[in-house]
Amino acid sequence: MKYNSSKLLFCSIALCASSITVYAQKPVVNAQVSKAMEQASAAQLKKDITYLADDKLKGRQPGTEGYQMAADYVIERLKAYNVQPAGEKGGWLQQVKLRKAFIAPGAQVSLAKGTANTTLTYGRDVTITPSPVNAGGSVDAPLVFAGYGITNAGQKYDDYAGIDVKGKAVLIVRGAPEAFPSSEASHSMDQITLQKNAAAHGAVAVILATVDTSRRFISNMNRPYYSVLDEQGKVTVSGTYSAQIKMLGTFNYGIVSKLMQSAGKNVADVVAALKSGKPQSVDLGSKLKATFASTYQDVNSFNVVGKVSGSDAKLKNEYVIHSAHLDHLGIGRPVEGDSLYNGAHDNASGVASLLQIANIYSQVKVKPKRSILFVAVTGEELGELGSGYFAAHPTVPVKSLVADVNTDMPTIIAPLLSVTALGAEHSSLSKVVDQAAASMDLTVEPDPEPKENRFVRSDQYSFVKQGIPALHIKYGSRTPDGKNNLNELVGKWRAKYYHKPQDDINGMFDFDAGAKYARLNFLIGYLVANNPARPEWNKGDIFEVK
Repeated sequence: MKYNSSKLLFCSIALCASSITVYAQKPVVNAQVSKAMEQASAAQLKKDITYLADDKLKGRQPGTEGYQMAADYVIERLKAYNVQPAGEKGGWLQQVKLRKAFIAPGAQVSLAKGTANTTLTYGRDVTITPSPVNAGGSVDAPLVFAGYGITNAGQKYDDYAGIDVKGKAVLIVRGAPEAFPSSEASHSMDQITLQKNAAAHGAVAVILATVDTSRRFISNMNRPYYSVLDEQGKVTVSGTYSAQIKMLGTFNYGIVSKLMQSAGKNVADVVAALKSGKPQSVDLGSKLKATFASTYQDVNSFNVVGKVSGSDAKLKNEYVIHSAHLDHLGIGRPVEGDSLYNGAHDNASGVASLLQIANIYSQVKVKPKRSILFVAVTGEELGELGSGYFAAHPTVPVKSLVADVNTDMPTIIAPLLSVTALGAEHSSLSKVVDQAAASMDLTVEPDPEPKENRFVRSDQYSFVKQGIPALHIKYGSRTPDGKNNLNELVGKWRAKYYHKPQDDINGMFDFDAGAKYARLNFLIGYLVANNPARPEWNKGDIFEVK
């Protein structure tokens, strides 16, 4: 059937206008709250970003004086907005002890097939992720190729169907079938998810396969990997390593290709089949042997936690969280002669948005039924560690957390006309986003960059893994000229600024858009906090708490 595109466009515009008119006639908040929302200040947002991204904070790396300065600033701003401390022992902070783990020199890895034994060169052929749990490690196990390493009943896909991996090492390609929804694909290929699934099938080691010849294989010989220790000194959160397996490593393309050839497979054909949703698991007929050791350094950091108490006698004991990560990359590899990673967009802008949400709440006379938590977390750049610790060990009862609205690098470089709500589609939060966005004349779009795996790459994912509905608002593609290609500008911005020293206050900014972004995030949280019903996962969703 053919459609008349001009008629379709007219209908879409008419429907959109109708929707906006409806919300204009029936506001989602009262006049006093609407007036308070207008107090979100573009000028103050700019001041906050300017301070948090100043050179004197030296990139806000956890455990440094610069991070402490950033935290002190945030606390003073929250106090100015009448936010109360909600950290440990009645204070503003939640201590987060970070463990840096390194692979010690001397790791030995080999592959045996029949009587042939091949020694792999560490740093060229293979790398190993250090264990934050076991200082010494060894593996001696048959090697099996397990495709993507995914088991997903909802998508009727299982790489482990028909193969026995008990007591074996599995070689896995990071990815997911193209038919998977974007956030579901991101969750499925998360390193912790992959390791837990492998362990559930009896595997003792996971090896990630490099299957693209153009991909640079980087040795992690001297690279630290971070985890969080609990009060007893045990690892409680890790962004990369699961204690359920003995080894997590990576093989370069050359080794992967030889292993595939020995099993009668071609890497390109295997990858193409996996993308189409056809499992390719096979016994590789080789045995993996490895011995290695990990060394540790511990770093003290913390989350900043504040609250606005709710107005309902019962529901005030439940909490809606507004989160944003306070840390950035510190001082690192020079780019164009600059080695100080200021992190103005990532994530001084997100923290500044958090502060403007607090500003709005300071102007709201009657607070919502539920209480609001403001959580500026540490260690996002190290693997979402501060949020992971807070979500698992909050400073309020864990069952009292009802939702998280996360703010990470909103990319405020152009007028805000549309948004993408990463993760909202999995729960009733999607309806709240639609309602809030429509009331502000914003359209809601699907993720324009599903291959970026943005859903699992920020702090909202920590809450999702704990069964708490969460979302992260990002820019959509609408532009004032109607070309609706903002993602092209964002792509150019990312190439020049993202995770580079050039991300400072002198870069591209639209502070009015930043204030509007803060209003939207406030409104989403406010509507959730005022609804007597908690947000719920969609029935049958991959994240539904059974």
